[in-house]
Amino acid sequence: MPYFLDGNNLIGLVRRTSRPCAEDRSALIAEIAGRLRRTRARATIFFDGPAGERMVSLGSLTVRVPAGGSADDAIVREVERAAAPAEAVIVTADRGLARRCRDAGAKVCSPDQFFSRFGVDAAAPAAGRQLSGKVDVEEWMRYFSDEENRK
Repeated sequence: MPYFLDGNNLIGLVRRTSRPCAEDRSALIAEIAGRLRRTRARATIFFDGPAGERMVSLGSLTVRVPAGGSADDAIVREVERAAAPAEAVIVTADRGLARRCRDAGAKVCSPDQFFSRFGVDAAAPAAGRQLSGKVDVEEWMRYFSDEENRK
């Protein structure tokens, strides 16, 4: 089951910014790639960007910046091209993109559902945790020593 992630949408939710920078993208990519390594899941994350198709593979995570059109358009094209669109899962909070993908036959998963499925707590950045691409063991120990965070 391939996952197609709306990268800019996820950055907006996780990093709490409407204008993501390269650091925001790198941190999100590192976080998701790290979580996917522990599973057999495969995902492609799409970002809007300057003209010129770019694709980078990081094992189970592929990063794509489409050459023409938006990342949303590229995600819909991937669903439409898929041999089994019903197996594709789109991860976005963008209602318009979600509707377009459902109309093309894909399933849609909210970012919170995706993050909880792969062990990423999407609410954590809202509480002050920023994705860094590195694991801070002391921060994790403090976080999980708090009884409220183990529910």
